[in-house]
Order: sequence, then C-alpha cells, then structure tokens
Amino acid sequence: MLRTVAMMQPYLFPYLGYFQLIARSDVFVLGDDLQYVKGSWMNRNRVLVNGQPKLITFPLKKGHLTECINRRWLCDDFEREADILMKMLERCYAKAPQRDQVLPLLRGILHHPERNLALFTEHSIRSLCAYLDIKTPIYSGSSLGLPARMDMQERVIQIVHRMDGELYLNPIGGLELYCPARFRAAGLLLRFLRMDDITYAQFKHPFVPSLSIIDVLMFNSRNEIKELLQRFSVVEGQEKRATLSPA
Repeated sequence: MLRTVAMMQPYLFPYLGYFQLIARSDVFVLGDDLQYVKGSWMNRNRVLVNGQPKLITFPLKKGHLTECINRRWLCDDFEREADILMKMLERCYAKAPQRDQVLPLLRGILHHPERNLALFTEHSIRSLCAYLDIKTPIYSGSSLGLPARMDMQERVIQIVHRMDGELYLNPIGGLELYCPARFRAAGLLLRFLRMDDITYAQFKHPFVPSLSIIDVLMFNSRNEIKELLQRFSVVEGQEKRATLSPA
C-alpha cells in the first residue's frame, strides 16, 4: 500500500471525518504554522443541546489577523471558560450512553495547563486518538522548517516528500484546491477522503449531522466508533482545465 500523508490545521474537537483522515494515513501533519483564520473551526465547534446544534467557542487573547496558529493563545481566564463548558456538557449529555467514559476524558483535555492554541489543540487530538486507539504518528508542521510564505500546493508537496510519502490524502472539501497533475509532476498521487452519510441515535431527536467528535463519543462506544472510522470512500481529484475568458 502506498505510504499516505495527510495534513490539516489543528482543530479543537473536530468532526468524525477529521479522525477518519488521521486513521487512514500513515503520517499526519498538524499545520500549526499556517495562518489562524477567524471564525474557523480552530477554536470553536458544535455540540447537541436540546436536539439542536449549539456553537461552542474557546476564547483567545487578541492577536494580529496574520499570525500563525502557533502564535495564538487561549484567553487568560480560560480555566473558568473550561469549567463553564464542562458544566454545559455534563448537563446536555447527562443521559448519553457513554457519558461516564467520555466526561473524564474531556475534563482532562479541557484542564490541560497549556495555553498556546496549537499545543493545546495538539494535546487534545493526541488524547482523542489514544482513546480511539488511532496509532498514526502525528507531527507539527512547524518542526519541518519550511519557509513561512509558500504556495499551498508546493507546501503540501514538500511535506509529503519530507515524510517519504507517495500519496497525499485530503478531505473532500479541498477538491477544488489541489491539482492532480501538479502532484503527479512531483512524483506523487493525490486522493480525497469522503465520509459516508453516517447517522446514530441522539436521544429521541432527529439526527443532527456534522457535530463535534464530542457528540460522536457521547453516543457511541469505542468499538462502534472504530467501525464508523472505516465508513468513507477515497476518490480521485478532478483535472483542472484552462478556461478562456469571454471576448
């Protein structure tokens, strides 16, 4: 099987497909040296509250819009924010079947003393992978010594080469961002992971998709999640064709 490398920005408690990507790869790289994007999933996510999705946010100290993720910090009173979030999760998932196993895990993650956003997130992802028995090696992009300013596709290609990879695997949402021909020219294959349509019981409410991994953990045992981690397809990218501007 081709040695597969995947890379994503470090997200806090991301959706199931993020962990499918890690589990399917031979090497996973956290893009901690990429630019922080306000309003992204880097410091927020969604959980289930009374049958409806609710946005949760991890407040940050003020920072410049162009700063990298690893130069952003959680707010000074994050310990209080973590306590508030834990109480909300305890209340909203009080009757969830996996509550007793998952709440201690979340409590340990939220009360980790690290305040750097990238490092805090890396610890959370590693902790969740350990819980789910995902053994893929995880590296930080900043450890690879790449230039701060690079074309995104070239950055990915360089990372795959440095990890002795043969195939780059990206979430399906990036289908329009990468060109298969450019990867082939660099001696690499490009593929995309598409998560299946997955549902599971969320109390007696209609299913709400695309929530944080927190929701998946609360309603599914570890063995059940291991099965969900296999429910995806890997597809090829689309060749980009040059288009002529109208006369």
